[in-house]
Amino acid sequence: MKPIQVGLLGAGTVGSGTFKVLLRNQEEIKRRAGRGIEITMVADLDQARAREVAGEGVKVVSDARAVIANPDIDIVIELIGGYGIARQLVLEAIAAGKHVVTANKALLAVHGTEIFAAAHAKGVMVAFEAAVAGGIPIIKALREGLTANSIQWLAGIINGTTNFILSEMRDKGLDFATVLKEAQRLGYAEADPTFDIEGIDAGHKVTLMSAIAFGIPVQFDKAHIEGITKLAAQDIKYAEQLGYRIKLLGITKRTAQGIELRVHPSLVPSKRLLANVEGAMNAVVVHGDAVGTTLYYGKGAGSEPTASAVIADLVDITRLHTADAAHRVPHLAFHPDAMSDLKVLPMAEVVTSYYLRLRVADQAGVLAKVTGLLATAGISIDAVLQREADEVGGEGSTQTDLIILTHDAREGTVNDVLAELQALPTVLQPIVRIRKEELS
Repeated sequence: MKPIQVGLLGAGTVGSGTFKVLLRNQEEIKRRAGRGIEITMVADLDQARAREVAGEGVKVVSDARAVIANPDIDIVIELIGGYGIARQLVLEAIAAGKHVVTANKALLAVHGTEIFAAAHAKGVMVAFEAAVAGGIPIIKALREGLTANSIQWLAGIINGTTNFILSEMRDKGLDFATVLKEAQRLGYAEADPTFDIEGIDAGHKVTLMSAIAFGIPVQFDKAHIEGITKLAAQDIKYAEQLGYRIKLLGITKRTAQGIELRVHPSLVPSKRLLANVEGAMNAVVVHGDAVGTTLYYGKGAGSEPTASAVIADLVDITRLHTADAAHRVPHLAFHPDAMSDLKVLPMAEVVTSYYLRLRVADQAGVLAKVTGLLATAGISIDAVLQREADEVGGEGSTQTDLIILTHDAREGTVNDVLAELQALPTVLQPIVRIRKEELS
């Protein structure tokens, strides 16, 4: 059978990895797909780089629309990134009857509803395994492997840059700014790391996983997102002393009130597998009613790990290329006419537990006042750790750190009581609040 022909938009890191893996494993891939898969056309503004990546026999152009217009191209791989021209090109490829493979989590998290609707109407596939957690096949697990389950929750370390930074902060006791510079020097962080360190990248990814897990539209604008830029070295140290590690988690949960969709630093018990994911690695924990808790771990970025996911999508599309569109796996696992209208909860309605650190005056009655206000608000305390003043501020210090772990409480209630606590004259610095996730 004639090989299926693929056009590639963007010949950067992932594009070059895709060529390498396809070439190296072409016979194995052909045996699995049932026919050959060939990238026969590449579009990149840097044509010299693209020619070096593509090698002989591949047509290289600077205009992506020339790839889309080529009637011989069956599948278009979009590796340009961003929300702008990528959206236009993906929609044009769909309109031209091309299947699409993309690693663009930002595009799908923001415009996925429009793109999936266009693909459904045209009877083509949009595959995006590479958009979440690099080489880890988490999208396939959620869409297909766990299809018998009512998924209850999932939580993931889905940004390698922030996990590397937090691992280094914990291991070496360094502050955030110092470790960020080291991460940039080593190539783990971009020159402009905003999308990573502010949690936006993780927000895009957990938005897509939430949609697949619960059959809701992609709703990135409703996700609560916090990054790691305000984390202090002493909080990582205190968390360790209390039996926890701090990780940036993407979390989505099904509750009686609606769907939680959030990204923020979290205290995770040190005994949990997720707490022990170090460096730039990714991991996702999914809890289903039938299967229980499952863990997916591996490289979340990089040339060949991400290419592995891109090629898996190419193989899936090749297998189903001639199948009736109605018999394919839906883009978001649930059939479009069976999507749920469950609301995404505002953060104020989320219930979880908390780590609170208060820098307070080292004097009698402070602890009683703090715990009294928490009790009045109906927030029960799980543990209290009070440091010696000399340890916090040096010999003769008149300040100390008070660390409190709470049981579950509503976020809005916590916000109110924190405002009261902050107003106390004995509370000397802004209160640090980090959410705690037991993942049990």
